[in-house]
Amino acid sequence: MVLDDNQPPSGGDYDLSRPLEATSGLRQGLTSYGDTHFSLFLRKVFIKALGYSDDALSRPIIGIINTYSGFNPCHANVPQLIDAAKRGVQLHGGLAVDFPTISVHESFAHPTSMFLRNLMSMDTEEMIKAQPLDACIMIGGCDKTVPAQLMGGISANKPILPLITGPMMPGSHRGQRLGACTDCRNNWAAYRANEIDIEEISAINEELAPTIGTCGVMGTASTIACITAALGMMPLRGASAPAVSSGRLRIAEETGANAVLVAKAKRTPQDVLSMESFLNAITVLQAIGGSTNAVVHLLAIANRHPKLQGVITLQTFDEIGRKTPLLVDLKPSGDNYMNDFHNAGGMLALLHQLRPLLHLSAMTISGQTLGEVLDASPFRSFPYSQQVIRPLSDPLYPSSSLVVLHGNIAPKGAVMKASASKDGALLSHSGPAVVFKNSADLAARIDDPDLPVTKDSVLVLQGIGPVGNPGMPEAGLIPIPRKLGANGVKDMLRLSDGRMSGTAGGTIVLHISPESELPESPFGVVQTGDIITCDVEQRVLHLQISDDELKARIEERKRTITSSGVLGERSRKRGYRGLYERSVNQAEEGVDFDFLTAAGPGSEW
Repeated sequence: MVLDDNQPPSGGDYDLSRPLEATSGLRQGLTSYGDTHFSLFLRKVFIKALGYSDDALSRPIIGIINTYSGFNPCHANVPQLIDAAKRGVQLHGGLAVDFPTISVHESFAHPTSMFLRNLMSMDTEEMIKAQPLDACIMIGGCDKTVPAQLMGGISANKPILPLITGPMMPGSHRGQRLGACTDCRNNWAAYRANEIDIEEISAINEELAPTIGTCGVMGTASTIACITAALGMMPLRGASAPAVSSGRLRIAEETGANAVLVAKAKRTPQDVLSMESFLNAITVLQAIGGSTNAVVHLLAIANRHPKLQGVITLQTFDEIGRKTPLLVDLKPSGDNYMNDFHNAGGMLALLHQLRPLLHLSAMTISGQTLGEVLDASPFRSFPYSQQVIRPLSDPLYPSSSLVVLHGNIAPKGAVMKASASKDGALLSHSGPAVVFKNSADLAARIDDPDLPVTKDSVLVLQGIGPVGNPGMPEAGLIPIPRKLGANGVKDMLRLSDGRMSGTAGGTIVLHISPESELPESPFGVVQTGDIITCDVEQRVLHLQISDDELKARIEERKRTITSSGVLGERSRKRGYRGLYERSVNQAEEGVDFDFLTAAGPGSEW
């Protein structure tokens, strides 16, 4: 009902003889004052302080999450995206209202951005639920922000539409293209090995991130963008259009238009997302050689859905990987950058190539099935596109870009990006362990000239799991010891209970569970000199000691930890860190808080 501001209110919203319908617009989620009509009256008093008319307020209200921050260069284009999204909303008869939530950037978050992902998801969920929104556009880009928004949005279960900020463009150094952050790591390794000097590493530093946007390779941010599109939650080209392009702004306008339609249809994420949606996303993850971080994030996202909690497991990733080839030639598994992927056709081209492996009946946010979206958008391959996005008949890597390992030191699983190995021989390797108890121990000893290490050693980093650091840092890319790097060693088998940046490469086993911080962890009792075998083909990660010896070590460690009082100290710790350490689950469950999963704490999946 549109009120004449020159007349006293009567009937409609203020008719005390009939109850208010609280299903849409300003009427939903009224503040509790004990009188619903007064609650709406007061809400309109204050919204009118912002200059809105009753005509505007009668339209579908589309919230836009503003994650702009001066500490987040991945999100520097958010103000432009908000303007474009608002234009799309208002051109299609909605009212756009932006509001802030937490913004998290990988390089500016202490102790890690992963430590804050769940906090951001809580902020997102509660703000979506608390405010009178008919649909919500969630603007994010940097690694943990989009997973946090999807987690919170699924839990809130109002219509949500992710809007990605987009990847940066590559830079150039001495005629060679550079891009954050695979080239950050490669050049830093070269600097540590004395292959380049301090003047050159300083010059390279200027070119690694030449524009705003997320990392321009198939790191975690780009991976999450691609799988968000594969889940059916946003336009396909929204996964790859550069942050600085006009195309990115048109995608924002399109998202605004879509939001009005989705609001009217009341299409919620729990309605849209299905088992098939996640199987498609995992297929895309394997085909793009995506970040191992996406395994953790997808598990957390799926476990927010009441019908999917515990259904998607590590085994799902491995089973899909065995039949899915790596098709996208991007760093760190290949040679190209995200703007190349976009110019080659992006997600539309990739999904047409993957069509025989996809569940085409999966629903998308548009109300169409994935098959209908592809039928409406044919793609004709051309030579350049097939160099970057290979056909199924000519893959970059035959299958299982990401693999899941199990064994006596990883009874609940571990993950490796096999396609990013720099030395294929290490995919079947046995060697003596060199153990570092935590990141401080690593920093103190890794470059010690007397460190007892050879190129055949297995570098083991403990203490960086979900609880151990806390926040499961991206420290799994254990640096090559300086004395070996100086002799030309480029890769070694490395193990940890932490994570690795999606931009990194190497023969690296991650997410070992249960993490070493837990008293019952077999990984926590690995000692220097122990022989460790990794066999990717057999999916085995094994410590070469007897079962009795392993059990005895674990029992002794349990006694030591119990007597130390560490567990009691954790139960009394204050603030968010205390909440985090007491509530976070392990990598194979998504590193979410137990009370945020669909079934809540103490549930048996």
